[in-house]
Amino acid sequence: MAHGILVIAESGSGKSTSIEKLDPKETFIINVANKPLPFPGWKKKYSQWSKEAPGGNLYTGSSANQIEACLGYVNTKRPEVKTIVIDDFQYMSSFEFFDRCDEKGYEKFTQIGANLARIARMPKDLREDLTVIFLTHAEESTDLEGKRKFKAKTIGKMVDEKLSLEGLFSIVLFGKVKKDKDGAIRYIFETQNNGENTCKSPKGMFKDFEIPNDLAYVKKAITAYEN
Repeated sequence: MAHGILVIAESGSGKSTSIEKLDPKETFIINVANKPLPFPGWKKKYSQWSKEAPGGNLYTGSSANQIEACLGYVNTKRPEVKTIVIDDFQYMSSFEFFDRCDEKGYEKFTQIGANLARIARMPKDLREDLTVIFLTHAEESTDLEGKRKFKAKTIGKMVDEKLSLEGLFSIVLFGKVKKDKDGAIRYIFETQNNGENTCKSPKGMFKDFEIPNDLAYVKKAITAYEN
């Protein structure tokens, strides 16, 4: 069983930038939105995978079937890869919704939710030395008491009623941008619920409530916690 990590943040909060310090020799990125990576020299570190370039470590695919096939491929054919990052995971559902916008009824929402759950649950069937990190957007909602809550973005209330995406993960980090008193900007991950989000992590895994938005740092913390 692989580790599954969910990282939630609003656009511009440093989700994709958090990839930068991961070792590209051991990392494979599934680029759902097909956008450039936001750190210098990324093209030298990540090259497009194809049948003609099987050593590539960057794949562009947005459908559940494409992502499932890619995860299976890396799991069985790329033993050197230890980290898979699914960047902009929420667009898998969004693109499917727009592709099926002419369909009437609620069945399409059920299928979109089923595809979301299928991919989010895949880490449990992958090899033990893999870590699968899902980077996804946040959205504002309200809880049963009417309090503001930030959660993983999904398609429609019907999906939310049937599936809590965060419930499929034991590690859920929340990305934020903070401005210090001196005006300095910091990009961080919150590691525990602050009453307004859905993040969580095992007791004692992270010493601080706020940690750098650095996925290499996150992986080291997990390794230290377990060994």
